[in-house]
Order: sequence, then structure tokens, then C-alpha cells
Amino acid sequence: MKKLLLMLAALAAPLAAADVVVREVTLRSGDVDVPVQIAVPEGKGPFPPVLFIHAKRGIDENERRHIQELAGQGFLVVMPDWQSGRMIERWPSEHDPATEGDVEAALDYLRALPEACKTPVGIVAQSRGPYYAIRLADKRGADISAIVSYYGHMQNPNASEPDQLFRVAPEITRITTPMLFLIGEQDFELRRINGGRAFYALWERGVPVEYQVYPLARRAFDFRADQGPEEKIAARHARQRAEAWLKRWIDVGRCR
Repeated sequence: MKKLLLMLAALAAPLAAADVVVREVTLRSGDVDVPVQIAVPEGKGPFPPVLFIHAKRGIDENERRHIQELAGQGFLVVMPDWQSGRMIERWPSEHDPATEGDVEAALDYLRALPEACKTPVGIVAQSRGPYYAIRLADKRGADISAIVSYYGHMQNPNASEPDQLFRVAPEITRITTPMLFLIGEQDFELRRINGGRAFYALWERGVPVEYQVYPLARRAFDFRADQGPEEKIAARHARQRAEAWLKRWIDVGRCR
């Protein structure tokens, strides 16, 4: 397990939900400082732990609101900023493998928190985030209880064009972590194709997997500024499905 150095811890005021506290810390990962936000539920822990992995668009109020919603459901949530520590601009095309170590450092930090239940961690990830999730599940499957993939990328972003079009990431052929796919019917075709192939590959091997498609929903249906009425409903449905999936596979009984 990578040794973590906690550089800074500052208590921040609750952002939206009165019963959720958000703290900010900085972790040392190699030679990089990684900003991390922790959303802590109301009440006395320990709480079921969830690692939130953001998309390549970066972190803004939408991601902060999302982790607060998860904390409002009773999860202790840690969200590392895998971009700013390495000065990666928003929307990077290429994948920097070094950032995987930064996300893994946050996983270790989450597992060591005194408020965290000593059970394998759930992961909620968006867009490119699920690629990090399957890489973690392949490397440290015993530490991961379940994955919720919002319109996830199921192939290495640096892979060749034939791999992007016709194959899923090799990790999909090895992981056994239960996975829930959430995606809009009108998302990018390539993303829908890769996600569909990943679903079948997991199901064929007996991995617990479900694939939820939302009619009339576009990419980033759950937070886009121009949400249509159907997308607003889809967002609420997705949050409920994600909560149920996490509570189904995280051993919350060990947290009582």
C-alpha cells in the first residue's frame, strides 16, 4: 500500500446540505500534492466508504453537489482531484497513467479514515472516471466492493483506433467487481458501444452487472445545464439506482 502523507487538513463549512460536512485535504502522491474533498454524513460513524472519481472535465459545483448527495445517503465520500495536482488542463485527450497513482492514494486515504467502515470501498465514477475504477478493481479487487459507472469509458483513452472501436479494456476480462452502468440513450455512439460490449463481457463471466439506459437522455444527462424534463427524471432515477447498488454490495452491516 502506498504510504500517504497528509499535508493539509482544513474543515470547510457545509456547502448545500445542512447535515453534511465537507472537508478539504491535500495528499502527497509521489512528488505531487493531490487536493481531496471528503463529504461526511450526519451522525456517528463508521460510514460505508465511497471513492468518487470525476470526469476529465474537472471538478466544479456539480461534482461537489454529487458527493454531498452521496453523503446525504449515508456514505463517507472521498473525491480526489486527479487533474489539478499535475496541472492537467480540463478535457485532456490523453490519459496520464501517473494520475492512477493519485486516485489510488485517495483510496488508501479513504480506507484509513476513522469514520470509514472497515469494508471494501464502493466507487462512483463519471465518464473517464470508470476507466480508473476498472483499473483499480483489476489491481485491488479485494478492496473494491462495487462500481457505479456514469457513461463510463471502457477502454484505455491512449489505445489505438481499432481498440477504441472494436474492443474493451483488457481489465474487463479479469475483474469480478459488481458494476452498474448508467448511460443516456443519446450519448456518444462509441461510448454506448464500448459500454455495451463491457456489459456482455462481464455478464458472460458471471460478474454481477446491470446496464441502465435512459430514453431521451443525452451525455451528462444528470447535471447538464440544459436538462430536459426527461433528463431531470433520469438524473433522480440514476441517483436512486446508484444508492441501491452500493448498499447492495457494500457490507453495510459491518458499519453498524
